[in-house]
Amino acid sequence: MTIDKPVVISEPVLVLIGPTAIGKTAFSFEINELFTCEIISMDSMQVYKYMDIGTAKPTKEELSQVPHHLIDIITPDKQYNAACFVRDCVEAIKAINGRGNIPLVTGGTGLYLSSLINGLFENIKVKDEVRAGLQEQLDSKGLSFLHTELCRLDSVSGERVHPNDKQRVLRGLEIFYSTDIPWSTHLATQKNNPPAVSFKKMLQIGLTCDRELLYKRIEHRCQIMLKEGLIEEVEKLREMGYKPESSPMQSIGYRHANQLIDGIWSNEEMVANLSRDTRRYAKRQMTWFRRLPALNWYERTMRDKMMADIDIFMNKQP
Repeated sequence: MTIDKPVVISEPVLVLIGPTAIGKTAFSFEINELFTCEIISMDSMQVYKYMDIGTAKPTKEELSQVPHHLIDIITPDKQYNAACFVRDCVEAIKAINGRGNIPLVTGGTGLYLSSLINGLFENIKVKDEVRAGLQEQLDSKGLSFLHTELCRLDSVSGERVHPNDKQRVLRGLEIFYSTDIPWSTHLATQKNNPPAVSFKKMLQIGLTCDRELLYKRIEHRCQIMLKEGLIEEVEKLREMGYKPESSPMQSIGYRHANQLIDGIWSNEEMVANLSRDTRRYAKRQMTWFRRLPALNWYERTMRDKMMADIDIFMNKQP
């Protein structure tokens, strides 16, 4: 996001973040019962149209109860990144404030929150020959080779980026080959590029729970997705012309359904891998969250305490 001078948001903004399946949607509706909110989705997948079940979007009924933003805004053949989120989120916050309501930014994409509050590092121009060379390696040697190369050149990013996340694997290598500096180093020096927006009154809430309980909730979430028709959703997306190798179709759930449809995995393997990879994703989410020092953490059972603290925050004089 490029602007001449930072946008200053003086009105209160609430943030609710947590790993997948912890219950953010339910808590966001409880917060809305006490305060007049509009919800801004901070989810890198819910921006895509037609991808409903695998992204655990709110239901149509839920969407009708509370205004939602940044859901179903682009098609799965388009790219969406942290810079897009910061731009769209700031515009949504300003509009919500203008209506006298409270923006509630909620989701599980830690990079988006970090970019919103800390700023984005300078946009790096990638030479055409670098991009072409990486595409040639991708076609000839595969994504696994490129992820291994990313781990060798930038171990921090290699650990953070999932081996099947083609977009970010390529991005990490593009940045290194274009600057000779690891992506993780650029992120660490992000403070040299001031945030595009300054929040004067923001409360950041992080939800957590016992790991075994979270894993049980993830298992249940996976079963519900399959029961509600995840496989059929992916089949329909393919019929619409969206390629299995595209970045959105390689995300958690969608990649697994594609592997089943293509006969690479049996149904039993797909179910087991879906649960396993969702657990791993939750662990990566928590790694991101730990980098955000302003988060106030609450066990998901501490509903009353959380609501009381939000009330104190909302009534506190600037």
